[in-house]
Amino acid sequence: MWTEQLSNGNVKFVERYTDPLTLELHRVSCTMAKDTNSTRKQAQAILNEKIEKKLEKISMSAAVRKEKLRLGQLCTMYNTFQKTARAPSTYSRNLHACNSLCRILGEDTLVSQLTAGYVNEKLAEQNEAVGTTNERITRFKALIRWGYENDYIADIAWINKIRKEKDIKKKEKLEDKYLEREELQTLLNNLTVPRWRMLASFAALSGLRVGEIIALRDSDVNLDKRIISVTKNYDSNNKVIGYTKTSCSYRKVYIQDELLTLCRQIRFFIKKEQLLTGVRSPLFIPDISGDHVHYWAYNKCLKETAHRVLNKDVEITTHVLRHTHVSLS
Repeated sequence: MWTEQLSNGNVKFVERYTDPLTLELHRVSCTMAKDTNSTRKQAQAILNEKIEKKLEKISMSAAVRKEKLRLGQLCTMYNTFQKTARAPSTYSRNLHACNSLCRILGEDTLVSQLTAGYVNEKLAEQNEAVGTTNERITRFKALIRWGYENDYIADIAWINKIRKEKDIKKKEKLEDKYLEREELQTLLNNLTVPRWRMLASFAALSGLRVGEIIALRDSDVNLDKRIISVTKNYDSNNKVIGYTKTSCSYRKVYIQDELLTLCRQIRFFIKKEQLLTGVRSPLFIPDISGDHVHYWAYNKCLKETAHRVLNKDVEITTHVLRHTHVSLS
């Protein structure tokens, strides 16, 4: 570190550092009122911090950190990328997944020192359900692969030794996660809120995801051509309209006779309500204020009603109605 006297009487403290990518020399500086032992110590601390931050930025964008990269740092970079490149719901899910992985594996753990044995051991220590462990493995592998593809990790062949267990309970649950026609009718008859009853019936007859239904605009439902255009999804956590779950989810759904009758009933109900309230909305099934319906209120009503009137071992949620569509076909 050296000093330069400024015309106003202050002293500039300067330090050099080398860019590890280009080996070029750069400078950082700070200004103090005078040059004393005390100000020199302060200046050195300030300059060291500046250099550290600049090197941090450089090394985070190159392979320089391969041996020193910690799991917490990798997660931070991964989440930063996800925030702009993925849907808010995906970003939120992966953010929570990364936080859990850091808790389980240790955020200060060197990524280069991770092994399949260590990861398997730490996951086993959690004593979680097979489905939960399998989900953590999926998220962990996605994180590590992203690090490898962006040159933050040198070798990831070892992650292939981390394997999911067969989830028998999941298969059993899926086999029971639908309603027979009689059960569906019992559920609908006991949903006392007309909007929730129509929403549940529409989900069962169309097979749409609840977020896709909530996002539907009235113009998406063409009764003349008997087509529903599914092009978007409502994210109830972030309260935004986004993409459908996958590219294959962009689709045209045929309106069969029973669904056609229901669509007409929904339109009549909504128009009648809007005439009474004076509220207008472009949505197919809006709430009374014209906004997107409240998913959590609907799902709560659905689960509580099903628990009260149906003799089912599984919890009835909005997704069960999507499965029910297949059984009705």
